[in-house]
Amino acid sequence: MRAFKDLREFLHLLATEKQLLRISEEVSLEPDLAAAGCALTRLGGASPALQFDRIRGYTDARVVLNVHGSWANHALLLGMDKDTPIREQFFEFARRYQNYPGEVERVDSAPWQEVVVDNDVNLFHLMPLFRLNRGDGGFFLDKACVVSRDPDDWDNDNVENVGVYRIQVKGRNKLAIQPIPQHDIAIHLTHAEERGEDLPVAITVSNEPIVLLVGAMPILYDQWEYRMAAAMQGEPYKVVKTARGLDVPWGSEYVLEGRILSRQREPEGPFGEFPGYYSGGHKFPVIEIDRVSHRKDPIYEGLYLGKPWTELDYCQALTTCAPIYVQLKTTFPEVFAVNALYTHGFVVIVSTRCRYGGFAKSVGMRVLSTPHGLGYATIVIVVDENVDPFDLNQVMWAISVKVNPAEDVMILPNLSVNLIDPAGQPAGIIHKMIIDATTPIAPDRRGHYGQELDHPEKTDEWRRRLATLIKELKQ
Repeated sequence: MRAFKDLREFLHLLATEKQLLRISEEVSLEPDLAAAGCALTRLGGASPALQFDRIRGYTDARVVLNVHGSWANHALLLGMDKDTPIREQFFEFARRYQNYPGEVERVDSAPWQEVVVDNDVNLFHLMPLFRLNRGDGGFFLDKACVVSRDPDDWDNDNVENVGVYRIQVKGRNKLAIQPIPQHDIAIHLTHAEERGEDLPVAITVSNEPIVLLVGAMPILYDQWEYRMAAAMQGEPYKVVKTARGLDVPWGSEYVLEGRILSRQREPEGPFGEFPGYYSGGHKFPVIEIDRVSHRKDPIYEGLYLGKPWTELDYCQALTTCAPIYVQLKTTFPEVFAVNALYTHGFVVIVSTRCRYGGFAKSVGMRVLSTPHGLGYATIVIVVDENVDPFDLNQVMWAISVKVNPAEDVMILPNLSVNLIDPAGQPAGIIHKMIIDATTPIAPDRRGHYGQELDHPEKTDEWRRRLATLIKELKQ
């Protein structure tokens, strides 16, 4: 395991592992940064993080992109070899997830307190903001963590929420936030507005790498993200309490403090979202920022998102797979693995041993009732335990030879989905589908399945041997 105290320490490791590309020539905020981030996603392979050291119009601004944007970088933040396969990262990620709860350490000071602006806050002066896609309705903080507490249960640490949401910069100290109903912050905001109160929030930007992943996890309402971060890194997670009583990461570069204004909504968007479409404009809650703290020489971190795959897909990959896997296994211990890598888990592939006929369909329905399934999963594919859900060749084989559409496909009408899903009709409502691609077992006697082909003896031994030889060949 490996714990990183801040973003800078992780960037140092990436540089040591040749996974950080520094751009020393002067670039423009627009369109250079977004264009570079998008171009990097199209190169494939073990994409490095990008650090831009000279931004036109700024004397000392530094911007980093793609910090989480490859399986190599993802493995390194877990303390694993950068060549670790996805499947091995999944099982390690899921193992650490099950170490919850870890310990949280509260301290009194942090580097982000070096500079404090609490008069005439102007976010355009404090951050090198830039648009990501040409049709975006403005500047967005797209890689920030938002911290909030339930006003009806304020002293309960376990329901303090650390979430990742899109945030549009609407003015000098005004933001708009998208708290969809399936997100925990929406519960906090509802409770505050029922009381006729604003909801205090803290927004942290440029964080150490694990808390961003944890903030994107669909964990249970009473699971505290900082305890999960501690479980993931194997060490107590260090936080500092703000004047408003919110806990924020010790290792952030910026901390923005303010409140969501009660019962106020303003137009937000459009924004180029992870499904690969602009999400259009909506009326969303408004945040007013009255205090910004940051390091003396802050690094601004963002990510490019658009048509998959982008850095966002890596951020939301195993953070989606692992919670679903653990939540399923509490009901169905036969579940072997879960692949929810694609487009934030709109498609979920589950491999499982089936106890009896119809078992796979029950597993699929359980997926749709998980915290993630309620708002995202629209297609669930269930395969046998000997089918690797991370190997799409194997998954497609199972669908090709084990699915009779007349009986193995279930359509469940009018279920909830994220407003961002362009297939929703109306927005936020969609039919969902379960595909049973498992081998029928008693009392299900359909099909003609005899003895399934096995691989030749010593295949696994030769796979390991050839992988080593190929790696040596490429060095």
